[in-house]
Amino acid sequence: MGTKSTRGTNSETRILLYYRFTPVADPTAVMLWQRTLCESLGLRGRIIISHHGINGTVGGSLTAVKQYIRRTREYPGFHDMEFKWSAGSAEDFPKLSVKVRDEIVSFGAADELRVDENGVVGGGTHLSPAEVDELVEKKRAAGDDVVFFDGRNAMEAQIGRFRGAVVPDVETTHDFLRELESGKYDDLKDRPVVTYCTGGIRCEVLSALMRNRGFNEVYQIDGGIVRYGEQFGDSGLWEGSLYVFDKRMHMEFSEDAVSLGTCMHCGTATNTYHNCANGDCRAMVLLCESCAGSPATAHCGRDGCAALVS
Repeated sequence: MGTKSTRGTNSETRILLYYRFTPVADPTAVMLWQRTLCESLGLRGRIIISHHGINGTVGGSLTAVKQYIRRTREYPGFHDMEFKWSAGSAEDFPKLSVKVRDEIVSFGAADELRVDENGVVGGGTHLSPAEVDELVEKKRAAGDDVVFFDGRNAMEAQIGRFRGAVVPDVETTHDFLRELESGKYDDLKDRPVVTYCTGGIRCEVLSALMRNRGFNEVYQIDGGIVRYGEQFGDSGLWEGSLYVFDKRMHMEFSEDAVSLGTCMHCGTATNTYHNCANGDCRAMVLLCESCAGSPATAHCGRDGCAALVS
């Protein structure tokens, strides 16, 4: 796991998104190695390691991210880890954060989740983007529509989602267990359900939790929305913008992307999130530029925030 300082000087930059579910015997040792590696390459971003594996998003020069991929794959459990490339750089992240957590994606199910060298045990059936469309057509021909189940926070779905998708009422991934056990979705337990999320990691866990709770036919999209959008752009079953967790805030797969989001105050079409102007409020809301720029409307809508900001 040794590193050598090789800061990239290439003017091209990239962001990497990746995860791998695999047993990690010593998460702290892996965390220290990853931190040293990223610092030596001048990368910034966020990496989480647990006994279940690794989850990261890092940005930097093209030379540096290529070096990062090569060295990270030297760890036996990560040797076949897939990396997704995206436009961006280290400047899209405020700093480098590498931490050990109980879970690499926080569902509050650390004791329930099981992983082996092949990934999550008991999860949904993996489908390529093309296989997703094939499944939809096959089920439709048999008189049974596929249900798309959003594995993200409800906020993210405001600007983009699969057509006709079920969007659970969740603010964080910790809310999914409550939602699944509420009975709201019991009618889906014998239906074909395709879970989806940004890059696929949340669905690795969500599909396993759903199957453990009696959902019988559960699928997940390999590579998530990112991979589906790369293949089909806006000509497939996805519509709108994709929320991303860096300074870009959102991305589109083509110039034909429809605008699904609307300003919470005036209803103008927008796909841009803003922090509530009340510094003590952590809410992010969709605001048009006009409302975001006015003290009377640059807030999340809650009475306390509206009064304070105004």
